[in-house]
Amino acid sequence: MIQSAAFIGLGAMGYRMAAHLPKRFDTVYVWNRNFSKAEQHAAEYGTQAAELNQAVQADVIFSCLPTSADVEALIENLAIKPGAIWIDCTSGVPETAQKLAQALKAKNVDFLDAPVSGQTIGAETATLTFMIGGDAQAFERALPAVQVLGKLIKHVGESGAGFAVKAVNNMLMAVNLCAAAEGFTALKAHGVNLNEALDCINASSGKSNATETILPQRVMNRSFPLTFALPLLAKDTGIAVDLVRQARLSAPVIALTQSLIQAASDTAAPNSDFSSAVKMYETWSKLTIE
Repeated sequence: MIQSAAFIGLGAMGYRMAAHLPKRFDTVYVWNRNFSKAEQHAAEYGTQAAELNQAVQADVIFSCLPTSADVEALIENLAIKPGAIWIDCTSGVPETAQKLAQALKAKNVDFLDAPVSGQTIGAETATLTFMIGGDAQAFERALPAVQVLGKLIKHVGESGAGFAVKAVNNMLMAVNLCAAAEGFTALKAHGVNLNEALDCINASSGKSNATETILPQRVMNRSFPLTFALPLLAKDTGIAVDLVRQARLSAPVIALTQSLIQAASDTAAPNSDFSSAVKMYETWSKLTIE
């Protein structure tokens, strides 16, 4: 029975996600590299700021770090409680999930790759979408804990499948974002009222999350709020390209989009939101999407 929980990594997503765990568990450990952030979380939400070795004695351990390499380095020297379930919400690499699942299984610890979608608002409202890969029985055991944080929770396959779905999801978002940036740049060049055009498109077959949410809420109002960093999107599109290559498939749209997102990330200002990728098009065209 899962009686205690831990959350490792209190970034923009993790800080908000961990806040919900005391609703379900009496004991909730939190840890962050900047330990003062864990102490702040404990004061604000009634969690317990803990050293890493203590945190991994919980029955269920959530992690949300920038990369799979960060998670792997963290786990390497930890004595995790036997029988625990490690639920990694990082947008990670499928091969690393498979490696960690195998290594931890030998220590009687289950590892689930469980990336999320829904951005910080979903983390705040506990309405995130979870796409989870790993052992089916471990998924069923972990489900009550995950339900504290998410609304749509799906077991999508064996270890690595969750990370794969997340990478493809973010790639599809990037494809739509690039297409929307190009299309609206063309409309701007022809003197079209972009706000009225956006309403038309969002009532028509050309709509996407890019036109329904990203353009109106981030780009056209020029706010570009930092909730998901552009370099992290570039990382995720790179994972999607690797999936294609490993399967020896031809995917020219995916390959081109990854090149565009990487170029946008390389030339963006520090701490840029993913939506700032459209600024690369604005630089090229000398037109502003607003």
